[in-house]
Amino acid sequence: MTFRIEIETDDCMSSGKCVADYPEVFVFDEEELAALIPNAKLTDKEIIKVARNCPSRAILVFDENNDQVDT
Repeated sequence: MTFRIEIETDDCMSSGKCVADYPEVFVFDEEELAALIPNAKLTDKEIIKVARNCPSRAILVFDENNDQVDT
């Protein structure tokens, strides 16, 4: 299965957990909110882990059919 992630910036509380855990995938934008680095890749297992570790649940996971996956 191939997952993809999106960040719901309205929900991001800038905890930095995703940026600290995966600095090759996440950065802080000019508003200090998490943002994805273009073309950065995570495995499906890593995607689930980073979404579950987000304290504000701002990282959303979608499957190959663009259906949101519960994490």
